[in-house]
Amino acid sequence: MSADVRQVADGTYLVHGGNTNWVILTDGDAVTLVDTGYPGDRRALLESLAAVGSSPEAVAAVLITHAHNDHLGSAEYLRATHGTPVLLHEAEVPHARRDYLQQVSVGTVLRNAWRPGVLPWMRHVLRTGGTEQHPVTAPAAFPADGALDLPGRPVPVHTPGHTDGHCVYHLPDAGVVISGDALVSGHAISRTEGPQLLPDLFHHDRAGAVASLDVVAGLEGDVLLPGHGPVHRGPVKDAADLARERAF
Repeated sequence: MSADVRQVADGTYLVHGGNTNWVILTDGDAVTLVDTGYPGDRRALLESLAAVGSSPEAVAAVLITHAHNDHLGSAEYLRATHGTPVLLHEAEVPHARRDYLQQVSVGTVLRNAWRPGVLPWMRHVLRTGGTEQHPVTAPAAFPADGALDLPGRPVPVHTPGHTDGHCVYHLPDAGVVISGDALVSGHAISRTEGPQLLPDLFHHDRAGAVASLDVVAGLEGDVLLPGHGPVHRGPVKDAADLARERAF
């Protein structure tokens, strides 16, 4: 699979991988990488860095929205091979180490195999290493408040529910919200297009995920970069409000 790199704002790129996305923020040759796709997306991940004129060695840090396999995929590879810091919310650090796992079980997926799209999605998950575990040996928590001193100056915002330590990343100056799985615009097993929550089976705490939409709605921006689905343009508040309406 080749990298599908889309520039969505100055120095900001959304990359579509194997049913999941990651984001590259550039400052000269240096970049911040937000999420890393599935383990099997590694070639596309490296290609995407080259496509924006960068390299793995130039990644200042990997920021993780949450430590599910389809977002954590190559984080440990970058840390172990290039010394890249892997940063998360403090509540997500033990999840990245795999002290525990807040992820949909194979049994739950099989019980939902009758749903449209589930079996093709599961085949893709298996092909891209989505059931493998690639824990991060030494993840670190980022500072609790304010913009990070990294390319793009992202501001972490805690949005628990999908996992306990899920974070979105706000780029106030660019009007961009990198929403991870707190708010998406599509998914392989969803029959809905546009802003929405992921299907219920994927959330560790669905009520918390719904509540976190209020947090996302409070972020100024008109470009939403989700963990799944295409870029969504329009007020982020409206996108979060629509997702809340669709959740009930």
